[in-house]
Amino acid sequence: MRLLIDTDVLLDFAIGREPYFQASKEILNWGNHHPRQCAVAWHSLANLNYLIKSGAASFISDLLEFVEVPRTGTQEMRYALNLKFSDLEDAMQVSAGMLFGAQIIVSRNVKHYRKSPIRVMSPIEILPLLA
Repeated sequence: MRLLIDTDVLLDFAIGREPYFQASKEILNWGNHHPRQCAVAWHSLANLNYLIKSGAASFISDLLEFVEVPRTGTQEMRYALNLKFSDLEDAMQVSAGMLFGAQIIVSRNVKHYRKSPIRVMSPIEILPLLA
């Protein structure tokens, strides 16, 4: 299974945000045991660095041991804009997911992805599929 992990899931793990930490931890553990089956969008890494500051570089470095970062560019940004999402950042996640060949985007903000051509599941919803 190929997953794109949204920024919120990464952030929940990185800062130990409850009550979401455990599910995020399990998803990242699955990714660690299934190298290169998970991806994160390029801009998610910048967002993480900005939001968690202390320890962000170490967290990102560890993450890059098992996740992919799809190479996005102008074409992918145009695709994101054409999705006409209310939140451009979420459309950019979808665009990165399409490029990676993600089967599922893992996000706590499932409702933000109503127009997504990729299935979106919350961390809690996807855990049984990863068992």
